[in-house]
Amino acid sequence: MTTRPTFYQRRGKRGFDAVSASLLLILLAPLTGLLWLLVRTQLGSPAFFRQHRPGKGGHIFQMVKFRSMTDARDAQGNLLSDKDRLPRFGQLLRSSSLDELPELWNVVKGEMSLVGPRPLLERYLDRYTIRQARRHEVPPGVTGWAQVNGRNALSWEEKFELDVWYVENQSLALDLKILWMTVWKVLRRDSISAAGEATVSEFMGAEAERRAA
Repeated sequence: MTTRPTFYQRRGKRGFDAVSASLLLILLAPLTGLLWLLVRTQLGSPAFFRQHRPGKGGHIFQMVKFRSMTDARDAQGNLLSDKDRLPRFGQLLRSSSLDELPELWNVVKGEMSLVGPRPLLERYLDRYTIRQARRHEVPPGVTGWAQVNGRNALSWEEKFELDVWYVENQSLALDLKILWMTVWKVLRRDSISAAGEATVSEFMGAEAERRAA
């Protein structure tokens, strides 16, 4: 049965995002400027990491965040592993989620929301099941239901199930709850990475995930 979208889902959420993200950009401008300077000196230039990601409906946009890894290479010119390119300062940026601050600009532009399924890599688009692809029925978020319920410690299937649950249950009360839980999780630095991995492993598709389980 198709459920009729609520006023918040049709209009209220976009207004809430635009006003909140604009205020946060202004209030956090000094911190953003300081982080830009630290990233330039500690990790190199450019300070911003830009990458194409799928948004609502699978439409591609350019997400921007602070870089957290260096461009360190081996003697043959090949990039080192993520673990070897993620220095302590980069780990701090990720564990505190400060690397996500520039995404507020994506929210102001309407490409992202404060709350929604995280925007993943473009090449994952044809690897989702029909149910998992429902995560693209809403704008991607700076934080989300999966991020406050395990983040990178979850399996891909667990994350996608939480994403779809959010799509089916989104409301102002739920968004406020997720934002509050995000602040609490960041302060406690919970579930930043999967055990034994510097960054999250690649999603190879639902069938591959089941075979590997």
